[in-house]
This record gives sequence, C-alpha cells and structure tokens, in this order.
Amino acid sequence: MENYTTPKPSNLMKFMWNCAGGDAFLLERATYSDQVKYFCMGGIVLATGIMASLSGGYAFYTIFSPKTENVLDKMQVAKSATEIPIDIPTVIFSIIFGIIWGLMIYNIDRFIVTSTGKGDGTEAITMQEFKSSLPRLIMGCIIAISISKPVEIRMFKTEIDLEIQKEQEKEKTNLINLAETNFKKANEQTEKNLGKIQKDIDDLQKMSSEYSANLSAEISGKNGNGADYGPRAKQFERLKGETETKIATLKQTPEYKKAEQDKAENEAKYKQDIADAGKKAASLDGLLIRIKKAHEVAGTLITIFITLLFLAIELTPIFFKMMLIKSPYDYLYENRNEMKLAENGIEVRYDLYTDKEGIERHLVINHEADKLIFEKVKIAEIQKELTDYAVEKYKEREKQKIDENPEKYIQEI
Repeated sequence: MENYTTPKPSNLMKFMWNCAGGDAFLLERATYSDQVKYFCMGGIVLATGIMASLSGGYAFYTIFSPKTENVLDKMQVAKSATEIPIDIPTVIFSIIFGIIWGLMIYNIDRFIVTSTGKGDGTEAITMQEFKSSLPRLIMGCIIAISISKPVEIRMFKTEIDLEIQKEQEKEKTNLINLAETNFKKANEQTEKNLGKIQKDIDDLQKMSSEYSANLSAEISGKNGNGADYGPRAKQFERLKGETETKIATLKQTPEYKKAEQDKAENEAKYKQDIADAGKKAASLDGLLIRIKKAHEVAGTLITIFITLLFLAIELTPIFFKMMLIKSPYDYLYENRNEMKLAENGIEVRYDLYTDKEGIERHLVINHEADKLIFEKVKIAEIQKELTDYAVEKYKEREKQKIDENPEKYIQEI
C-alpha cells in the first residue's frame, strides 16, 4: 500500500479522543481504525457523563422539590396532563448539582478507561486480565447503578405517582385515626382525674334538668293542675337556681379549672395533629420510596433489564480495551514511553527477576539518579580524606611546639 495517508481528523474527533484519554499526536500518525476506536470510546465516556448529569439533576430535584399531600395535586393546576409546574429555585440548584455530578462521573469514567491497558494484546479476555480489571469493573457497576435508578423512576413516573398517592392517603387516614384515639384517651384520663367532682357535677346537672322539666310542666299546665306560676313552680325554680349555684361553685374549684385547661390543650393538640397529618403524609414522596415503587410497578425483570442496559454502556469501554489487538497506535504509544524514559536516563529491564511470590518483576535503573548519588558519595569520600590529612598536619605542628618549649605550650593551654 503505497503513499497511505491517515485522514485528517476533525475537531469533533479530537474532542472524542480527549474524552477517551487518547494521545492526539500519536493518533494522528496511527491508522484510521485506531482513530475510530478511540472516537467511539470517547463518545461512550461523554454520553455516560451527560446521562449521569441528567440523572443526578433529576434525583436532586426529586429529593429537594416541595412536597404536597397528594402528588397528583401538581397536575391539577397544570394546563395539560403532561405539563407539571416546577419549583424554579430547586431547578436551578438541580442543574448546578447535575453538572457537577456529571463532570465527576465523566472524569471517573475517563480515568477508568485510560488506566485500563491492553492486557495481553489478544482478542481473548484471560482470567489474569479479568482479575486486573476487577476493581475498575466494580467501580463501573456502582456508577451504572447510580445512574440507572433516577432514570428508572422518571420512566415510570405516572405509575409511581398513583402508587404514592395511595400511600399518602393511607398514611393520612392512619394519622387522623391515631389523633382521634389519642384525643379520646386524653379526655377520658382528664375526666378520670376529676373523680368525685365530675360525678357531683353530673348528678347536679341531672337534677337541674329535672327541675327545669317540672317547672316547665307547672307553667304550661302539663301537670294537670292548670297553667299557673304558683308555689310549686316557684319551688322548682328555687331548687333549680340552688342546683346551678352548686354547679357553678364546683366549676370554680382548682381541680375543675385544671381539667378544663387540660381539655382545651387536648382539643388544640387534636386539631394540630389533624392539620399535621397532611404534611406528614406529604413526606412520602422522596427518592427512596420512588425507587421502591419503581421496582413494584415495573417488576423485577424490567428493573434488571434497565440496570443491565446501563451496565453494558458503562462497562463496554473496559471490555472493549481488553479485547483489542495491539495496533500501530499501541506500538507508537510504547515507543513514545520508552523514548521519554531514555531522555530522562531511566532504564527498565522487563521481567528480570522473580519475587518471593513467584511473580516476574521489572528492574528499574535510574541512571541520572545513580550518577548523582555516585558523585555525592565520591565528594563525601574526598572531603573525609582531606579532613583526615588536615588533622594529621595539625597534630604534627602541635607536637613540634611541644618539643621546642613544653613549658610555654602548657601555659598557653
């Protein structure tokens, strides 16, 4: 094949190479097949980042959006069944979070793809290759699952809303029943605490009712004595007044006032519990319950299928790189690395020795570092020799002074 020239890559292709962690300088000099491979891998990494951004933004909005007692209330004020009002502040924060989350996943995916080597350079995926890629596969699975769940609950949103509405209504009914039960128990306990006072009041009220009936009968003539406000009527009226006075006196006692206060508090608490029932039921609209309802609505088979779809998208670049046969780009890549090592005085002797576990290891020789260490050692040795020589000369000079005049030397010391 004479005068073969690799097609000039477009800016889009170079961008995809960058997403896949490819070296544009080498890819421009490799084959068109290598260029297409890294273009496709870059497209997958970029698509995963975009999907993660959308998924994370929707999950954030689901968690922090305003909640209602009935999730279908959001659609009652809409112009159509598909137009749902949105909370603008939450949308803004969701977009920011979604972008940050998407960039995080994009960079993690880019790192995973870039750090995944070619293995043994054959199409077959050996057990050793699989073991080496296992940490990357685990990270890819975690990312795929985290992306798939928000997408899943958005796919089945209508069905999930109906199920959540049922849960909210059930929870609200339970809370109202509980509030009524507690209210009755509290009132019963308050009346029980009154004891004899309440019994006396009840008896006096019963007597007052009887006096009122007799008084009415006397005045209307139903007693058979004719309609007249006579002595008997006056007697019933007096007894009724005395009874009501006794009732009023009993109601002024501290015990009765405390009971009335307790009843008022019970009534206020009951009304507050009824009002809070709707708010508490509205809290059943979070991310966790939506994921649970998605599994119930879609079923295990569809849920697994959606998760497997995202797993396939996320893990494809890893398996793809393990299955690739070495191409011109890989040899150019290795040559570039060797040249960089040589330029910096680094020598690698591959599979030179076997460690205690029987694994072949490379011997790395840093010639520049070895040269510097050698120079430092030699300089230190020379300085040591010179120091020894100077000490020896100094000793000889001092001995000569002692021989010439021992007394003077001792005085100087």
